Amino acid sequence: MAELWTPPRAATRLVRVTEAFALAHGVDRFPVDVPTLALEAARIFGWSDPITQVEPADIRGFEGALLPDEERRRWLLLYNETVSSPGRIRFTQAHELGHYILHRLNRESFQCSDADMLNWSQDDRDIEAQADLFASYLLMPLDDFRAQLSSGVDLDGLSHCADRYGVSLTAAVLKCLQYTDEKAVLVMSNDGFINWAWSSEPAFRAGAFFRTRGNVIRVPERSLAANPDIRHDRRGAQISASVWFEHADPHMSLREMKIHAGQYDATLSLLWLPRGADVWPPRHRDEA
Repeated sequence: MAELWTPPRAATRLVRVTEAFALAHGVDRFPVDVPTLALEAARIFGWSDPITQVEPADIRGFEGALLPDEERRRWLLLYNETVSSPGRIRFTQAHELGHYILHRLNRESFQCSDADMLNWSQDDRDIEAQADLFASYLLMPLDDFRAQLSSGVDLDGLSHCADRYGVSLTAAVLKCLQYTDEKAVLVMSNDGFINWAWSSEPAFRAGAFFRTRGNVIRVPERSLAANPDIRHDRRGAQISASVWFEHADPHMSLREMKIHAGQYDATLSLLWLPRGADVWPPRHRDEA
C-alpha cells in the first residue's frame, strides 16, 4: 500500500533535507532550490519514476505543468518564465513538485493557471489547494516564518519574508493568513474594483470576507486603497472598520496597509481587524 503524504508532511520531509544540506555545506537555507529538490525527490522518497527535467517554457495560459513520458517512468516539470516574476516562478515550481509528490498516481498530467497558485483553502478534495499548501510549507517553513514576524505584522515585515524566501509578497501575506489567529484580510484591486480577496479563518468566521467570484465589488471610496495620493503605506493607518465592512460597529477601527504593485498595475491591501471584531449583518449575529 502506497504511503499517504499530506502537504505538510511531504513538505516537512524535504525541508529536513534542505536543512541538513545547508548545515553540512555552510550555505544559506533560503531561498529553497526547488529544481534541485525536484530532480532528487524520487531518490528521497524511494520512487522509481523521477522528475528528470525542470525546464522553462512559454506555456500560453499556464504558469506551470507536470508531464509524464509515454511509459510514465519519467516526468518533465515546466514553468512559464515569460509572464512571471522570480518569486512566482519559484512558487510555480514548488506547486508542480507538490503535484508530483501528492497526485501523480491519480492524474495523467497537470497544467496549472495563475489562479491555481492562489488557492490556499483547506479543502482536502482540491488538488490545486493541496499543491499550494505544499509549496507554502516547503518554501516558507512555519517555525522560521513566525520567527521573522515575532515583533509584529506589517507589510515591511512581510516584504522581508518575501525577500528571505524568494517568493512574491502575495505569497508571503497568504502564508501569514494561513496560520494567524488574528482577523486579517488580503485584498487585490485594480482600477477601483476588487479582483480577489482572501481572509484568515478567524476573519472569515467574523464575516470579514468578500465574495468576488461572479460579483463586481468596488473599492470603498474612503479606503487607503482608493486614495491615489497614497501609493504605499506599509505600516498602515487606522480607519473606521465600516469603510470596508458596512455592518461593523461605527466606533471600531481597523488597520489598513497598502502597497501598489507596479508590475501588475494592482494594489495590495492588508486589513487587520481587532480580535473582537464582528462584521456580520445583524441577522447573522442573531442566528449565531
